[in-house]
Amino acid sequence: MAMTPRTRAVVEAATAAFPKLGTEVLDAAEARRQLAARPPAPIDPIPVGAVHDSIVSAPHGADIPVRIYTPRGGTEPLPVVMFCHGGGFVICSLDSHDQFCRTMSNESGALVVSVDYRRAPEHRFPAAAQDAYAVLCWIGAAVAQYGGDPSRIAVAGDSAGGNLAAVSALMARDLGGPAVTAQLLMYPMLDPTRAGASYRDNAQGYFVTDDHLRWYWEQYLGDADGTDPYAAPLLADPAGLPPAHIATAEYDPLRDEGEAYGAHLAAAGVPVDVHRYEGMFHGFMTMGDVLPETATANETAFAALRRAFAGDERSTP
Repeated sequence: MAMTPRTRAVVEAATAAFPKLGTEVLDAAEARRQLAARPPAPIDPIPVGAVHDSIVSAPHGADIPVRIYTPRGGTEPLPVVMFCHGGGFVICSLDSHDQFCRTMSNESGALVVSVDYRRAPEHRFPAAAQDAYAVLCWIGAAVAQYGGDPSRIAVAGDSAGGNLAAVSALMARDLGGPAVTAQLLMYPMLDPTRAGASYRDNAQGYFVTDDHLRWYWEQYLGDADGTDPYAAPLLADPAGLPPAHIATAEYDPLRDEGEAYGAHLAAAGVPVDVHRYEGMFHGFMTMGDVLPETATANETAFAALRRAFAGDERSTP
């Protein structure tokens, strides 16, 4: 469907404010400087039960900052969502996704652990994947001290964070890590080859561009060829992975790979629910109350988490 005038205005404003990565801006530090120079939106933090910053000391030597959100009115032990923020493995932070994590905690009724993984190009693949998996293992071992239930853990992420969430589920299966109840993958970034038709259909003009994504993969992979399933989950054997809720957007270069991953999981018998949001674009689910479609998509996603945590086998997460 065609974008509404309101959506088009949001896309144009977001595009104008964002660095032209991969064309005019080639340096990651400069990209971060430009983003940091933007005036912050004048919004009050969404109230939650509690917010606690901590450090996870990983076996591979990294100290990984995490931010832990307790929902308002939750009853312990709480289910847990490990959340990995987007940003192409290069930009964004705990703060950039703070409001979204607050909303997710309250609406899903879960303890949310947001991961400040190491970013590329200073720390290339597999650093971010290692960090995300280390936090998942820490959740399994230590989250009870924060009122969390280690028997009910979901992994979630948007864009590059969706990649890390999917990879964490893969690693947990392969390496004997914590049991993962569900995956919430929001327009995940999964294919370094950028082969989907959506890269051609939506290459320019919809906030995130093909140039951005090419540059992000270059920063993350460096000299790696991108065929490791822990970089490209579409290449992984999906057997035995946890149920997934996947959200895609019509006008997003990443649309096709998210939907292909859903088909990949389904072919292996993994319960999966794929929602394509017509008329939407990359990043719309973390834009607060700018668009009504954001609330609709988020409520659908958070309801999927609630069902998964409740052990509802009648529907996919």
